[in-house]
Amino acid sequence: MKKIALHWQVVIALILGLVYSFVAVYTNTDTFQINQFTKDFISPFGKIFINILKMIAVPLVLFSIISGIVNLKDIKRLGRIGTKTLLIYLGTTLLAVTIGLLAVNTFKPGVNIKQDTRLEKRVEYELWLRENPQVPRLDSICASCDPKNADIVAKILSDTTRLDLKSDVKEKMAAAAESKKQGPLYPLVDAVPSNIFYAMAENKMLQIIFFAIFFGVVLIQLPEKQTKAMVSLVDNANHIFVRMVEIVMIAMPYFVFALMAGTLVEIAGEDITKLQDVLEFLLKYSGVVVVGLFIMSVIVYPTLVKIIGKNMGFRRFFKGINKAQLTAFSTSSSVATLPVTMDCVHDNLGVPESTTSFVLPIGATVNMDGTSLYQAVAVVALAQFHMVDLEISQQIVIVVTATLASIGAAAVPSAGLVLMILVLESVGLNPAWIAIILPVDRILDMCRTVVNVTGDAAVSVIVSSDEQTEN
Repeated sequence: MKKIALHWQVVIALILGLVYSFVAVYTNTDTFQINQFTKDFISPFGKIFINILKMIAVPLVLFSIISGIVNLKDIKRLGRIGTKTLLIYLGTTLLAVTIGLLAVNTFKPGVNIKQDTRLEKRVEYELWLRENPQVPRLDSICASCDPKNADIVAKILSDTTRLDLKSDVKEKMAAAAESKKQGPLYPLVDAVPSNIFYAMAENKMLQIIFFAIFFGVVLIQLPEKQTKAMVSLVDNANHIFVRMVEIVMIAMPYFVFALMAGTLVEIAGEDITKLQDVLEFLLKYSGVVVVGLFIMSVIVYPTLVKIIGKNMGFRRFFKGINKAQLTAFSTSSSVATLPVTMDCVHDNLGVPESTTSFVLPIGATVNMDGTSLYQAVAVVALAQFHMVDLEISQQIVIVVTATLASIGAAAVPSAGLVLMILVLESVGLNPAWIAIILPVDRILDMCRTVVNVTGDAAVSVIVSSDEQTEN
């Protein structure tokens, strides 16, 4: 495989991992438990890959941001770049949520489903409303004279396990409730570390970024003779961690195979229908999410880069970041992908290190365009599935809540689904509905992480181009 380009090696590894997972599930028996073999001897290597990338990402973020600030040598320029970066990230997030709402209102994935199923879901929702009187009331359909409604209500009431929550759903709802208790400014408080070593040990990226910016700003204000040794140390450390990324990338196809095979076998368990006979609603919902993500990553970002950025063509942009996109798809983590993203944007797209080292770490932490888009689609689709019509005003609330929630995502555990709970609650919907979309969430998480990383790369090109224009 040495003569094949790395990105094609990774694509082949992804395909082989997919094929292996189907074979593993089909051939799994009591005597030949290939599923267990996969979990014990293949899946761990995928987890090792993610751990290595995260291990490199933390010190790389620290040293790259400090190095980038030192190379800027101007606090005013730092403030200008920081303001541009945050405003552009906020703008793309708002755009992503809007595209998500347009897609879900156009295709209506939750509407064209068997009517009896939707009616049952609506009755379940009304039963939940009775237990939560603080939620705004709806016009009830339970009391309708239609005998079918009465039969469905009786059926639901007789099934005491129907509304029970699984442990993972309860855990995410508890995390969302805990984040709400902290208040609206908690993400700001959480961004300031009390102990930088603890922040690094716990991968608290916002805290690491805050410390790095603070350290870099102080460093450039001191006389050069006092900082020469420290600047040299930071630059050398930065180059060392970049080289570590290059070494890990050599073995990336093997790690990606292990990650893909292990993930899909874990999702499927011993039932192949979980991979091929997905419920009609989940298929339609997933399709709308993917359409929205596709529009953002293939149309919106490259267009912004071409118009606002360096007049860079679509082909060069995608060819330059394909390795980062493949890594994002396999790891489902913007932070784990960060070392690869920085390498691609600097080496392939020609963005100066002073820009990539500042813009990309911030983007990996606060820029969650793919996550915001998926939240908008999921909330409206779930409402449609439960025969609940959301008004324009409620959908505007979704735009605002999803945008603000994505910025504070780093302060919340299990960010994607936990944040969706907050968005559901913001428009009076049942947060336990996340259980419905859990079966496909892992795959969609891989897709939306690609969008997040693509957005980070696009913004870094735009900021770099704008800075060169001003200079």
